[in-house]
Amino acid sequence: MTLNPNLPLVYHPNYSFSFDPKHRFVMSKFANLYQYIYQQGLINNNLYKPDIGTPSALELVHCELYLWDLWHNQLCEKSMRRIGLPWSEALMNRTFTAPLGTLKAAQLALESGIACHLAGGTHHAHYDFGSGFCMVNDLAFTATTLINNKQVNNVLIFDLDVHQGDGTAALLKHNPYVFTCSIHCEKNFPFRKHPSDLDVGLVNNLTDSAYLNIVKETLDGVITDINPDIVLYDAGVDVWEHDGLGKLDISWQGLEKRDALVLKTCQQAGIPVSTVIGGGYDRDHLRLAKRHAIVIEQAAKL
Repeated sequence: MTLNPNLPLVYHPNYSFSFDPKHRFVMSKFANLYQYIYQQGLINNNLYKPDIGTPSALELVHCELYLWDLWHNQLCEKSMRRIGLPWSEALMNRTFTAPLGTLKAAQLALESGIACHLAGGTHHAHYDFGSGFCMVNDLAFTATTLINNKQVNNVLIFDLDVHQGDGTAALLKHNPYVFTCSIHCEKNFPFRKHPSDLDVGLVNNLTDSAYLNIVKETLDGVITDINPDIVLYDAGVDVWEHDGLGKLDISWQGLEKRDALVLKTCQQAGIPVSTVIGGGYDRDHLRLAKRHAIVIEQAAKL
């Protein structure tokens, strides 16, 4: 099958930087993903680069004092432990640029029907604290920006990361124009869940067939119910059976079928869809990049 070489892609070189290769969070995955997608012939004049971000833009959804403390390395040790990443200027640059990348991808999707961000999905970030490798919430920021700018009337955030999107749910719980849906492993981080508009908790070791049925039924249902103007799709690959932090048994082929299902469902309904890569954990860094590339490859087939 011929892949679409004009699929809009969003990436910034500051997403990856020198970082402990043994850390659970694979900071190199963004650059590796870019290189892999380039090698597949999917990058030419279709690559867009977001502006360098600063904390002020994120005040739309986050506490100003928290952002100031984060930016200036003034968070207490306990708060940094909860985030799980060592502070650096390079980390701050990527942290505040990536949400602008997610927004850019969403705006491109509104123009072309589909677009992919080679990062994003920091759904554990809350109003005034970070958690689980997430410091600011790109999904909440993007949805709120689109609504405030009157670019859309309503947004569906469809989160298929193995971990529940607690920060996204908490940040948007009072926003009637954004519908948050999370399908996740119930007995996994975060252990205190914040209710989304729709949560589907999965049992441990769920396999492809049952998982794909749940994804299809859930997505069909929410699209029918809310008829969103855009879907922000968190295509987390930590549902894979050999993921370092997942507890599900979804095969590689299952990941491909899942992403194809979500993207085709949105396309057939005439709804623009923008993707972020979400979570994925693997000591084989190149294999992880290929896993994250699945959603981009599936989008390029449409």
